Amino acid sequence: MATNAITVPLHIIDLHGDGFHPILDITLLGKTYKVVLDTGASRTAFDHDVLIQANQQAAIVASERLSTGLGTNTMQSATAIVENMMIGDMLIAELEVAVLDLSTINIAYREMGYAEVLGVLGSDILMKYNAVIDFGKKTLKLN
Repeated sequence: MATNAITVPLHIIDLHGDGFHPILDITLLGKTYKVVLDTGASRTAFDHDVLIQANQQAAIVASERLSTGLGTNTMQSATAIVENMMIGDMLIAELEVAVLDLSTINIAYREMGYAEVLGVLGSDILMKYNAVIDFGKKTLKLN
């Protein structure tokens, strides 16, 4: 059985008694960013400010929908098209991502001594690429 699966390492960070977050690296515009693997996120979402730092030409379009989750159902959201995103050796040529204010997450990460994240890798990617998450091996496999 031939497979085009790619496997990327997960870094499991300890939220100091408040659980764990699996983190992985992605490449966007030739630079590596950390994202949280979030099976509870319906779609991939990036932080507005970090995305603008990554790509000042990013075309961010306001959305009519309010985002749910992240402890609120009133978070204003926008979308952007991200091109040529790499997860390991896998190229995602074009992906529409939600664009949110995730600054509170990054503040909390910095306070715990962790690097800031670009955002969350959501179930849109996980479903499309038949993801297999292995916490024992600390890997994410995408097909």
